[in-house]
Amino acid sequence: MHPGAWWVWALGLGVAASRTTNPLLLGLLVAVAGYVVAARRTEAPWARSYGAFVKIALVVLGVRLVFAVLLGSPIPGSHVLVTLPEVPLPDWAQGVRIGGRVTAEGLVFALYDGLKLAALLICVGAANALANPSRLLKSLPGALYEAGVAVVVALTFAPNLIADVRRLRSARRLRGRPDRGLRGLLQVGLPVLEGALERSVALAAAMDARGYGRTADVPAPVRRLTAALTLGGLLGVCAGTYGVLGAAGAGYALPLLAVGTAAALGGLWLGGRRSVRTRYRPDAWGARAWLVAGSGVVVAVALIRFGSLDPAALRPGVVPLTAPELPLWPALAILAGLLPALVAPAPVRAGEPAPTPPKPRKDNSP
Repeated sequence: MHPGAWWVWALGLGVAASRTTNPLLLGLLVAVAGYVVAARRTEAPWARSYGAFVKIALVVLGVRLVFAVLLGSPIPGSHVLVTLPEVPLPDWAQGVRIGGRVTAEGLVFALYDGLKLAALLICVGAANALANPSRLLKSLPGALYEAGVAVVVALTFAPNLIADVRRLRSARRLRGRPDRGLRGLLQVGLPVLEGALERSVALAAAMDARGYGRTADVPAPVRRLTAALTLGGLLGVCAGTYGVLGAAGAGYALPLLAVGTAAALGGLWLGGRRSVRTRYRPDAWGARAWLVAGSGVVVAVALIRFGSLDPAALRPGVVPLTAPELPLWPALAILAGLLPALVAPAPVRAGEPAPTPPKPRKDNSP
């Protein structure tokens, strides 16, 4: 299946997560992403990055709660949990405090806010675990080829760094040496950095020998038009996306996003003329890719629509402090994100025979 379909699906879940702070809906989004990853993840090195994204999301959630405790919250509350010693600040720092009262309403607000960011990170981690980065590189436009090479190399080497850290820590434990703390970090980090530099130099030499970086001659007016279309289109896409994700830009967001997307695509098409590379067996966007990508788009559109119809259900209040409720129709819309677990090709596990293509029929006609 086309790797871009996984990214469209994951970004759809991420857009849905950005439209709500309901912890029940966010937990359902995380559960949907985790189930699809567990059902369709391969045993490739990049597929192991999902656990790292989950850990990063938990760290982000913890940091958000710590900041709410130490720096306070803009949400007023009457249920005081604890009162910390407050640090006196000068007059020019009005509105900022360190310490003071910690209320239940402020902690719940920070929890909802941190859960939204954690869900976004987990959705991105699902795309990284499911999409083949090398195949995704082949699908990029020619104008983004150099940037795509850098990103794919970084994503490909990240699992190798994690494997090197685990191997070196295991070796130090077997030798009775410390593998934690600052000293252990320095003793492990230096060999990992050395190995990464060696792989980078070897990869750079191999890519240079295969002709990476060659470009065709393009007239100067075409280059200027390409830069103007690409830059203006990306600015329009950013402004339109901000309006779509926000609550105040519903009127101008979609037209601006459409115009920016069209301009950016035109700039990318013109910029692809400087690339002299060819594609060997490009990935086809088939029916399964449409279903996978469409399920993510359905989740995003449904949450945006329900957010305008019933914003209180998607963004529960914390003053007064009440338990969140699970709205029925948004929850059913999120369950549509489980479709890739049914229609996407099943991965080949270790020890299982690879699927064989059907044999062509013999034609005995003269």
